[in-house]
Amino acid sequence: MKILSVNAGSSSLKFTLLELPEEKVIISGNFEKIGLPDSFYSVKYNGKKDRKETLLKDHTDAVKILLEELKNYKVIKSYDEIDGIGHRLVHGGDKYTESVIINEDVLKTVESLVPLAPIHNPANLIGVRSFMEVLPNTPMVAVFDTAFHQTMKEEEFLYALPYEWYQKYGVRRYGFHGTSHRFIANKMKEILGEDKKIISCHIGNGASLCAIKNGKSIATSMGFTPNAGVIMGSRCGDIDVGLLPYVISQTGKKFDEVMNDLNKKSGVLGITGISSDMRDVEEGFNNKDPRCVTAMNMYANKIVDYIVSYNAKLEGADYIVFTAGVGENSDVMRDMIISRLNFMGVKLDSEKNSTRGIKGIISTEDSTIKVCVLPTDEELMIAKDTYDLINK
Repeated sequence: MKILSVNAGSSSLKFTLLELPEEKVIISGNFEKIGLPDSFYSVKYNGKKDRKETLLKDHTDAVKILLEELKNYKVIKSYDEIDGIGHRLVHGGDKYTESVIINEDVLKTVESLVPLAPIHNPANLIGVRSFMEVLPNTPMVAVFDTAFHQTMKEEEFLYALPYEWYQKYGVRRYGFHGTSHRFIANKMKEILGEDKKIISCHIGNGASLCAIKNGKSIATSMGFTPNAGVIMGSRCGDIDVGLLPYVISQTGKKFDEVMNDLNKKSGVLGITGISSDMRDVEEGFNNKDPRCVTAMNMYANKIVDYIVSYNAKLEGADYIVFTAGVGENSDVMRDMIISRLNFMGVKLDSEKNSTRGIKGIISTEDSTIKVCVLPTDEELMIAKDTYDLINK
C-alpha cells in the first residue's frame, strides 16, 4: 500500500510517500514559503534532489503540485494509488491518546484546541483540508504529537497552579515530539525483544526528553507549549516567568513581542548571537568562541539535569537513547552530556562515539546505563499508524 505522510506548517508542507508494510520510502519533498513571492519546493527521488521555484498561493496549490509531481516522477499513475494519508497534528489536548481516522468531528475537536496551539493547529488543519479538497475519498489519519504523553500521571502533568486553571482551561503539561519518542520506544522493543526503561533524548533544533517505562511516557520535558524544557535552537526552555513583566517594562516591548523573542530569538541563537543551528555553534565552540563555549555548556547541562531526574523517576534507566539532528550527528555534544554523567558510572566508548554515522551502542561494556544512537523516523511512524487504522 502507498501511504503519504504529511507535515503541514504555516508556510510549509513536508511529505514522504512510503510503501507499506515494506517500510520503503518512495519519494519525499518539502514545499516552503507558501503564500510568499519567493516560494519553492524540492523533491528527493532515487537519491537525487530537485529544487523548483514556483508561486504557491496557498496549501491547496502545494497539494495539487505535489500530487502532479508524484505522477511526473512516475511513482503513481493515478491518485487512486494513494491508499491513505497520515497527517502530523501537533496538539490533541487530552482528547486523543492515539491516532484516529479523520472525520468532521475530529476536525471540529482539533479546531476547538486551537487556543492551546495557535500557531501549529491552524496550519495543520489547513494542510488536512487542502488534501480533503483534492482527494475527498482518500482515508486520512491524524497522528498527534501530544498523544504519546497522555499516559503521564496527574502528579507529573499538573503545574502547581490553581487547580481550577486545569479544570476550566486545560492548563497542564502536554508534551510534544510524542511521535518521535514513541518511535524510539517501539524500535527499542523491536531490537531488544522487550520493553526497557529508556530516557529518549530527541535533540534537534527543537529538543525534548522523555522517560519511557513499559513502552509508555511517564514524564517529558516540554510542557504546556513546546517552549518548555531544555534549551533549543531558538527557544529558551525553562525560565522564571517572573522575568516577563520586568523585560516588558525595561524594553517597552509588547507581550507578544517578548513571546516571539522567547520562541525565535532565544536558545543557543540568543546566547551566541550567531545561529540557531548547532553545527554553527559547535564550530564556534571548536574555535573557542566564548559565547559558543557558554552555549554548548548550557545546552549540555540542561539535558543532564533532565537525564538525572528521569533516571530517578525510572528507578534506574536501562538505556539513554540519542536521536534527532544533534543527538544523531554530534559526537561532541554526546560526549559533553555523558561525561557529566560519569559520576553515575555512565561511560562512553570514545571510538564508537566518534564514528561517523554511528548507530547502536556507544557506551562501554561496564557502563551502568547503556547509551545508544538511534535515528528517529516520524514519517514512518505516521505512515504505520495510517496503514494500521485503514486496514482495521
